[in-house]
Amino acid sequence: MNIHSLHIAMVSIHSSPIGDVGTRDTGGMSVYIKELTRELGRLGHRVDIYTRLVCPEDYHVVKLFENVRLINLCIGKGGYIAKLELYSYLADFFRKLEIFRNGQELQYDLIHSHYWLSGCLGNWAKDLWGVPHVIKFHTLGAVKNTTELGAQEPELRIAAEKKLSKTCDRIVVSADREKENLIRHYKVSHNKIGVVPCGVNLHLFRPIDKVKARRHLGFAQDASIVLYVGRFDSLKGIERLLSAIVCLHYYKRLRLVIVGGDDHHLSSTQKIWKLVRQFGIEDTVHFAGRIDQNTLNQYYSASDVLVVPSYYESFGLVGLESLACGTPVIATPVGAMESIIQEGETGQVLIDSSPRSLARAIETFITRQREKKISPQEVRASILKFSWTHVASAIVNEYLAVFHAQQDTDARTFYRNCSMYSH
Repeated sequence: MNIHSLHIAMVSIHSSPIGDVGTRDTGGMSVYIKELTRELGRLGHRVDIYTRLVCPEDYHVVKLFENVRLINLCIGKGGYIAKLELYSYLADFFRKLEIFRNGQELQYDLIHSHYWLSGCLGNWAKDLWGVPHVIKFHTLGAVKNTTELGAQEPELRIAAEKKLSKTCDRIVVSADREKENLIRHYKVSHNKIGVVPCGVNLHLFRPIDKVKARRHLGFAQDASIVLYVGRFDSLKGIERLLSAIVCLHYYKRLRLVIVGGDDHHLSSTQKIWKLVRQFGIEDTVHFAGRIDQNTLNQYYSASDVLVVPSYYESFGLVGLESLACGTPVIATPVGAMESIIQEGETGQVLIDSSPRSLARAIETFITRQREKKISPQEVRASILKFSWTHVASAIVNEYLAVFHAQQDTDARTFYRNCSMYSH
């Protein structure tokens, strides 16, 4: 094994890194895998990403970046399959993965799986290939269930995450809060968990002149624009944000721009629209739909503040993207918000997450924007350390920690056996 050029099998069965971000099951995790593997490839490591083939026109093998391939395996009848339903297809997926791997005579140094479904596949590969398995859960079912929002995560997922926490070689999380969640809910040893924050594409997300951005998007220059970016999920707290907007009814030029939720027929989308009508804020709320990542920086730059009103985030990637574009962030205390926001300077992490408290914070930063007290360049400068280059190097260190631990275990076993034979 050459530690300077690892061959990594990355598994993400339910979400492709080239999927449309903002649609069902395609969000921060897809961005994470795409950006991380790009940098791993640049560092000289070879990565094969295994995912499910959804569209019949997709190629089976796609070269994404230097040293990085996306391998699409066809299971089911094509089209969307709910995450939980994918569990019954895992054996078929793994069988086809093995056919592909053996056909190309591939040998991997390490498996890196994403989400519990892919973790199950990673465990099978670990046992069959005899190589280490690193997992990133991205979210935890047990934590979701504590929020008591939306449908409860099934016991199947909880049991799988508990088992994976014990059998994998290392768990990577993006925030100290998620490390604490693993220790509390799944009794994981703190020595088994590595904390590596998410990164942000600093070339893609950068400040644009606010006047130009608003003109391009058709937003009024004198409006006070509050931005939300994310899926329409009860855990994301959009209802809390809408309630805060109601509290700000006296703002005459207030505008809430909601990015995401491209499927008008989903019940989650219908629910949000219904609330907007019930609150009587139809003239205040603008639904932008799903926006491509390549143009999302225009929305960040055109806005006065981004709000992350979530009840649960494993990190909160949109907050980092907004700060990279020079726009302050108001957030509930979730994910890594306290780590990426400089309190009172680049945003605010709420102690009280009530709609009124959220409204007061929004008002504070809108006022600061009007008074020209916020510098986009200074806001951006506060998060430059979160480049994907730094993140990828830290992830490689996590991989190396696994190999070193394995060598220590092998050495202890060797000396123990020697001691047994000497007696």
